[in-house]
Amino acid sequence: MGLFGIFSQKDSSNEIKEYLNKGAIILDVRTQMEWDDGHIAKSQHIVLNLIPVKIDEIKSWNKPIIAVCKSGGRSGQARQFLMQNGLDVINGGPWQNVNQYIEE
Repeated sequence: MGLFGIFSQKDSSNEIKEYLNKGAIILDVRTQMEWDDGHIAKSQHIVLNLIPVKIDEIKSWNKPIIAVCKSGGRSGQARQFLMQNGLDVINGGPWQNVNQYIEE
């Protein structure tokens, strides 16, 4: 990890904490099998390819969103689509990355 990687990691952790403080919904876009292996308590699970079909449901949450997946790739795709549809969303990256900030 280069110098810039350190800064971006710090920025993303601050952004995650900020969104959690705003009451953000955590949206896990992994497959059912990945979800079954472990996930963040109280997160919402919508597989990435179903997001366009469920966009009205997601909009009805009326909350900021933190998208998560296994590595950050699919959640990045979800973020891009959701932003294009007017939602306030960030890419939380791997779900464990966000889970460390969740208070039990």
